[in-house]
Amino acid sequence: MRTIVAQSCLALSMALVGSYVALSKPLLAVWPVFLLAWLRFGIGAMAMLHWLRRPAEEPMWTPSTHRLLFLSALLGNFLFSICMLYGVALSSSTAAGVIMSAIPAAVALLGWLWLKERISLRQALATALAVGGIAVLSAGSANQGVAPAAQAGRDNLGHLLLVAAVLCEAAYAVMGKRLTGVLSARRITALINLWGLVLMTPLGLWSALHFNWSAVPLWAWALLLFYGLAASVWSVWLWMSGLRGVNASQAGVFTVMLPISACLVGMVVLGESLEPVQWLALAMGLAAVILATWP
Repeated sequence: MRTIVAQSCLALSMALVGSYVALSKPLLAVWPVFLLAWLRFGIGAMAMLHWLRRPAEEPMWTPSTHRLLFLSALLGNFLFSICMLYGVALSSSTAAGVIMSAIPAAVALLGWLWLKERISLRQALATALAVGGIAVLSAGSANQGVAPAAQAGRDNLGHLLLVAAVLCEAAYAVMGKRLTGVLSARRITALINLWGLVLMTPLGLWSALHFNWSAVPLWAWALLLFYGLAASVWSVWLWMSGLRGVNASQAGVFTVMLPISACLVGMVVLGESLEPVQWLALAMGLAAVILATWP
């Protein structure tokens, strides 16, 4: 029963990540990237003030714990937010869903580079499939013709930024498992978000001073509230809670919910459509997820 609950938390977390990745597209039509990210961390900080209190049973922090918390915030919150938001702004929500399917392969690659873990033949094939899917997606943008060449260039830059976001998320996933051994899911969620707020504040304040607040429609405020809670609170807490009951390698299978959720929201809610080449890229990405995480 405990395993089922943990798996449900992981699946719901990735579905939430996919939904807010897709919904960031209309938000970026209203808010600048740095201001949107800063407001997200601010909403999360206000929602989790009571989670910052240190419980009596929590062990003393080691220097390693301090480093892991800071790096998790830097990579998984600060840099991920910037790369993801700019990547979606330059390309599309469905493209983000396709590229995010490379996360399990990226986790295996980082495990090999960072933790010296062995990459199996299956993981190597999954990595090749994920990279192939991204290449197919970018090639489809580049072959749109002479007239939209500028847009094709924007798409490719957006794809590169989304690949960087994948690497940031993969590093965050690897470090998260270590943190759950010493801190509760609530404390990790609140502390990582607080670090993200500190890192983003200078850029967010600069952007806020040059922003026309009176032009923001009501729907954008409501969507911003969902984005802040989903990105800073719900998805992180669910993921850290799930990791406590499931091995990191087994948790990877639930990242399949991210590209599926992002593409569904992009198509159903935002009215985006997938071209045949994008369907092929998505199929390659999902095949990479299944291959990399199959027991």
